[in-house]
Formats: sequence, C-alpha cells, structure tokens
Amino acid sequence: MQKLILIGLLLFIQLASAQEKDLYRVRTIAFYNVENLFDIINDTLIYDDERTPTGRYHWTLKRYQKKIADIASVLSEIGLKERHAPPDIIGLCEVENLEVLKDLVHHLSPSDSEYGIVHYDSPDERGIDVALLYKKTTFLPISMKKHRLVIFNNDRQRDYSRDQLVVSGFLSSELIYLIINHWPSRSGGQLKSQPYRVKAAELNRHIIDSISKISPSPKVISLGDFNDNPTDYSLKKVLELETSMAHIGDSVFYNPMGTLYQKGIGTLAYRDQWSTFDQIYMSGNLVADGAPLKLWKVGVYNPTYLITQQGSYKGYPFRTYSGGRYTGGYSDHFPVYALFIQKYNTLFGHN
Repeated sequence: MQKLILIGLLLFIQLASAQEKDLYRVRTIAFYNVENLFDIINDTLIYDDERTPTGRYHWTLKRYQKKIADIASVLSEIGLKERHAPPDIIGLCEVENLEVLKDLVHHLSPSDSEYGIVHYDSPDERGIDVALLYKKTTFLPISMKKHRLVIFNNDRQRDYSRDQLVVSGFLSSELIYLIINHWPSRSGGQLKSQPYRVKAAELNRHIIDSISKISPSPKVISLGDFNDNPTDYSLKKVLELETSMAHIGDSVFYNPMGTLYQKGIGTLAYRDQWSTFDQIYMSGNLVADGAPLKLWKVGVYNPTYLITQQGSYKGYPFRTYSGGRYTGGYSDHFPVYALFIQKYNTLFGHN
C-alpha cells in the first residue's frame, strides 16, 4: 500500500513539474505573391481576357493545373526545416477568385480539411485579390473584414486597387491581428506612384489605430507585397517602422525585413536591381523578452528551383511567363516567412 502511495506521489510531482515547465513550438507565417494566379474562365466583369486559352498568354487548363500544383508545393515547404510542417498562416496576393484558392488548398491539403480560406473580391481593375489561408488545427479566426483603399489619379479619377484584408483570431491561445496587403504598384515610376502607397500606409495605420481602441496592446502582424522597400517613405516615415531591435518597445512597430534588405537579400529583381517589396512587420510586443508568442527569425524562401538558371534573367525569380513567353516557372517574387516561438503546454493539448 505504501509503495502504491509513493508511486502515486511521484507521478503527481512529475505531472506538476510538467505543468510548470515552459514548452515551446515553432509557428510559421508566410506570404507569397503568386503572380497572376488566374483560372481559365473569361470573367466579363474583370480584365482577365489575356489569361484565357484564347487570350494573349494562351492560359490553358494544363498550364493552370501545373501552376496550382507548383505553388502548393512551394507553400508546403516554407519553414519546413524548422517547423517540420507547412505554414500555420499564409497570406497571398495576385489570386483571381475563391475558386482558384479552393484548387490551391486542395493541392496543399488533398482532404480539404486542413486549411481554411478567408477571401473577398477586390475592385482591382485586373481582378486580383489578397487572401488568407490558415491551418484549422492551429488558428481559429474570430473576425474578418476588408478595408477599401480609396485613391485617385492625377485626373481626379478613381484608381481601383486591392482591399486590405484584416483577420483576427487565436493562434492557439494567443489573439493576433493579421493585415494582408498588396499595395499599389510602381507603374509610371516610383515617385509618380508614391502617393498611392502613402495612402495604403495611412490605411494600415488607421486599421492599427482602430484595433488598438478595442484591444489594448494588440499583437498585430502586417504582411504583403508593399511595392516599397523597408527604407522607403511609406514604411519608414508614414508607418514609422523600426528596423533595429535597439529601439523596440511595445508601442513601436518592428520591420525585421530591413536587415535582409540592407544585406542585399531581395524578393524580386528589376533591371538587375533587387528589391525587398515582400515584407512582414509586427507590433513590438511580439519581439519583447518573455513574450508568449515571440519572433524568432524571418527569411526569404529562395531555393534553387525558384531561381532562373540561364538566359538574360539568370538569378531572377523563375517566372511563369518571361517577355510574354511561357517558361513554366512559379512567380516573379520569392515568398517570405516569419518564424515565431510560442509557449504552450502539452497537458492542455495545444497543437
């Protein structure tokens, strides 16, 4: 009897110790500009005529299916070395519609049960949208909303761009707010188009301020193709993002992609110049010491097969089309990712 009591006491002590011990798991948040991921159906409400079987690019079912499978394969590998699993959260841009996303998720997770989709149609003239994919076992969305970016060109005519998608939810036990972006392009030149991205940055700031009113010290992660580098006016001055850990506090927003940019690590190339347009920035409480969800590192995912191996664009991202010619590549952007360390306890069944 005494022996059984002793065994029971030892088990209780082990259980209590395990309960107090901090355990950690890696979480992966990724973003990928998938470059014109259109289906083959001609939608009369948007300018997708070129991306059809009879259009300029001869976008056939075979080519579409290959691109879907290729993009799904890339997404499944991001952070795999550290996480040993596909990303928990994936932001996307340049997707045409919900059906394209359903096809992508089916290839990413054939059972259609692992990943959920958050998507709204944007008013963008090209018919491209932003979207969010999330692993249902680790992220529980509780709210989602699109925010319209209202901009006007020099003729005072409305210039229709992508909405900014805001999704809040629990990454296991942590409430986070995600903003998915695809800011206006540099068409017409950097300086001429800069006011549009300033407006996009102001909308980002407005969203964050609105979140802060209902959730003190919110954990915010903004990710996307910003069409600006970390040192450009929209990010450095309008959003006041810090690129140095030395200046980070809970009320400051940190852009870890600045370090990569300074090292010459880019996500796309144009005229032999690399830019880091694809970025992930976050609130300071996600890099603070002792944070239950804390940034570990960020990276650009650029394995050899995503890089053009020959020709005038050698070293550039391996595109689906190059100079109007089908090359069978992936995208003109490399994906980016952020790895977070999350404290959890196996006794409570957190994935």
